[in-house]
Amino acid sequence: MPEARKARAVGFNHVALEVGDIEEALAFYGRIFDFTLRGKTEDMAFIDLGDQFLALQKGRKQPADDGRHFGLVVDDRQAVRQALAEAGVEILPGPFLDFYDPWGNRIEIVAYADIQFSKTEGVLRGMGLERLTKSAEAVKELAEKGMGPG
Repeated sequence: MPEARKARAVGFNHVALEVGDIEEALAFYGRIFDFTLRGKTEDMAFIDLGDQFLALQKGRKQPADDGRHFGLVVDDRQAVRQALAEAGVEILPGPFLDFYDPWGNRIEIVAYADIQFSKTEGVLRGMGLERLTKSAEAVKELAEKGMGPG
């Protein structure tokens, strides 16, 4: 019997973070990031990331993350570093820009310019980010996979 076709994973629609309180979480993340709220209920909030979103869900019960984290792509990594400092949020030691939110979610900040991850021109335009560019290394990596200019 032939092997069944497997679905191919193609990306993320959203990441869900458990937080203690939705309003407190929105206030915390609002001190760090400029974002648009896609929607909100008493127990959930959805931060718009263009064609993706970050879901904040009331009810964190587990201990703080250790190595488990997610990489949040931003247009300006230095602006995040400054906002974290101004908010009194400790940047974790190591080569990356990682921090914990007040509920123990570990987040790594990644610059759009430096990675292969790409938004379409239409999504960037819709987000008001049509001027974002990629570093030479990211363009090279994309081109080697047949995914970009080069």
